Amino acid sequence: MTLNPEWKEFLIDYLKTPQARELQQRVLNEYNSRKICPPKDKVFSAFNNCPPDKVSVVILGQDPYFNVGQAMGMCFSIDPESKCTFPPSLSNIIKEIKDEYGECRVENGDLSPWAKQGVLLLNTSLTVRMGMPLSHADIGWEGFTRAVITALNRQGNIVFVLWGSHAAKYRDLITDKSNLILSCAHPSPLSASRGFFGCGHFKKINEFLLGLEKTPIIW
Repeated sequence: MTLNPEWKEFLIDYLKTPQARELQQRVLNEYNSRKICPPKDKVFSAFNNCPPDKVSVVILGQDPYFNVGQAMGMCFSIDPESKCTFPPSLSNIIKEIKDEYGECRVENGDLSPWAKQGVLLLNTSLTVRMGMPLSHADIGWEGFTRAVITALNRQGNIVFVLWGSHAAKYRDLITDKSNLILSCAHPSPLSASRGFFGCGHFKKINEFLLGLEKTPIIW
């Protein structure tokens, strides 16, 4: 459970706080006593695959997948080699991309190529008990997530993608006018038809990046 040096430096003010040390101990205690998702060595995958100075897009999820083999440390992403059940939210994300572009390059469910292009796939909680959604929502991850978003907000020229009411709670932290906020319903089957489908977010992200003369994301 190691955060790379670039992110440690980027988040140094938060990481020196008692709250950060308490969170670390709580998480380690959970791994020592429960079945926790994702595997311990994957907790910071979203960060270790996308350095802070390369972040151009933040997609904010809720907590990791809680079924066997699904969570791999990046929101909405899976490891195809795990042969896990394909999450319906991820299926809906792929459907929206295909509706916008006619094709999708990550139909196997592995969103790692997005991370390598500057998309931080951030869950608001980075861990969860297996089979128990939101079970780690109150152990201290919110403070960590708020620190990440606050620091990236100051960096500027970033697209923050907030899907669903849970992600929308962090909107108040995004104050720099150079950033773009995109929000709509969550891609879950329970809500996707109420605004996620047809949101056009993937094209809007690339239009924003092109306007900054940045390389668009290959979705």
